[in-house]
Order: sequence, then C-alpha cells, then structure tokens
Amino acid sequence: MREVISINTGRATSDGAGVKLNRIFGGGRDPHQFDPFLMLDHFGSDEASDYIAGFPSHPHRGFETVTYMLEGRMLHEDHLGNRGLLENGDVQWMTAARGIIHSEMPQQIEGRMSGFQLWVNLPAKEKMKDPYYRDIAAKDIPQRDFEEVTYKIIAGEISVDDEKVKGAVIGLATDPLYVDIHFHAKKSVQVNIADGHTALVYVYEGETQIGGKSISAGQVAVLSRDGQLNLSGDDKTRLIILAGKPLGEPIAQYGPFVMNTPQEIDQAIQDYRDGVLTQ
Repeated sequence: MREVISINTGRATSDGAGVKLNRIFGGGRDPHQFDPFLMLDHFGSDEASDYIAGFPSHPHRGFETVTYMLEGRMLHEDHLGNRGLLENGDVQWMTAARGIIHSEMPQQIEGRMSGFQLWVNLPAKEKMKDPYYRDIAAKDIPQRDFEEVTYKIIAGEISVDDEKVKGAVIGLATDPLYVDIHFHAKKSVQVNIADGHTALVYVYEGETQIGGKSISAGQVAVLSRDGQLNLSGDDKTRLIILAGKPLGEPIAQYGPFVMNTPQEIDQAIQDYRDGVLTQ
C-alpha cells in the first residue's frame, strides 16, 4: 500500500493581475519533489474582487497547463486564434511547448468562481514542439458512480467496479492520472497507480485518511512511489488524485518558462522580448 511521505499545506498568494488563490505546491526549492508536476493552484471565492482582474495576456514555454473549472466562467484566448469558454466542470488542456501567449479572463462580475490550475512538465524532447490547445466539456469527461462515490476521470485510466475507465486525456509522455473523487457517504476506496509514479492526493473539501494519517482541506499528501492507494472519506470529502511518470530531468524555471538549463531560460526570455517566442 502507498504510504504518506509528507503533508504540505497550501499558501495564500496572488497571480495574474491580482487573482487571490492558494498555491498548493510549486515555486519551492526542490521542484523535483513533485516530478512531473510543477505547480498546483486552487482558486475559489465568492468575492468578485478576488478574481475579476483575471490573467491578462502572458507567455508560456516548456510545459502544459491544465485548468479545471468547478464553478464559474473563464474565457481563454491565445495567439493561435483559439477561444474557449470554461464553465462548470469543464477542463482546458494547453500544451505550451515552444511557446504560447494566452489570456484567461473571468466572464462574470459576481458569484462564485473556483477551480484548479495544474502545471505538468514536458520532457526535453517535447519542449520545443508545436503548441496545442484543447477544450474538454464536462459532458465529455468520463464519470462513474459506484457505492456512493463519484469518480470523474480527467486523465489516465482507473478501474471502477471492475470496469477500466479511460479519462478524457491519455497517451502523454508523463502518463498523467487526474481524478476528481466525491464521497457521498462514509466509504473506503482503492485506486491502482503504476509503480514508480509520483502520486499526490489534494483534499479540497472535508478530509481523508490514508494509512492512518488524516489530510484536511487545503493539504496535499505526497505518497510513496509503489503500491495501491487506499483512502477513505465521508459525505463532506472531495479530493483530487494526481499521479504521473517522473521525468528525472534537470528543471530550470523562470516565471512562465520551464526548461532544462539556465541557457534555455535565457533564450526563452530573449525570444519573448524579440517577439519570436511563438515562431
């Protein structure tokens, strides 16, 4: 069975033009701890002033961004001409690769906006490939209910009631698993994760128990690399499971650029200044 190696609590911060959020992990001294994941942000507020300024036009290179909207409306636009409106339950999977310039702006002036943004690293051989953008509507994300637990499989594959269920996104180099689990009663569940893969559990409502340890809302558990994941919760528990194949490569990061060497970061900055980041 997978064991809890460490429990980290997110920290309040702001990003974009002043959007208030919790940075669950990312930006620390050891980016390899979560390899292949780089960052997870959880945003959520009923106050429009916390999110209304949004994320105006900005660049990325070298990784993928995954935005999962729980509640609210957010508009994505980029230099490729892509335009996608994220609403309740929708997902945006954007592969920045060699370069993309985009914006993410709220399409509401009141009400609740909440969700997550995950950064997934790319292997060195894919960092300079063509960028790619995909909108995934909530209705197109596989969802299964079994024994009063709901599984929403955004990426990867899991078994539910002896049925193998593939998520909306599969076949990537990091083999990511991204599952949103909602407990409707006091239950224990088992999730198979490939041995050797990084595995994380982030609780965003209620709490869960893994191997006798409790993880509360706003905390992420880093798990051991081998074995099956057993966890439990009750009708107040909602959490996401993240797992992926570690790249084991050097990580150099400067803001929105993630490469393998400082020299590649310098080149990304220069390319952006020269207006050729996306060429």
